[in-house]
Amino acid sequence: MSIFGKIMGAIFGTKAEAAESGQVIPEVDVVAMLDKAVAGKGEKLDWRNSIVDLMKALDLDSSLANRKQLAHDLNYTGDTNDSASMNIWLHKQVMERLAKNAGKPTADLMKK
Repeated sequence: MSIFGKIMGAIFGTKAEAAESGQVIPEVDVVAMLDKAVAGKGEKLDWRNSIVDLMKALDLDSSLANRKQLAHDLNYTGDTNDSASMNIWLHKQVMERLAKNAGKPTADLMKK
């Protein structure tokens, strides 16, 4: 499973496969789900602005290697050695894709 597939699976559960294939899925409050995930971590995680923190909130490996794989999964064309630029791009792409698949208005996801 792709890294993005793991993100989707952590948020949408078994419905993630349906979302990845373009099917309509039941409404999911992504913001509430991620806020709840962060609350249980015992550390301050800024999932709204950081791809690393978002991945940590979902108990996913946020290593540079995994972020580079995520960049590959999402067709990043920039330099993966410029991790700051890549991370910003990754976060934006993940937020856009989560908002698209959430099934519920998610203006909080698209603050940037």
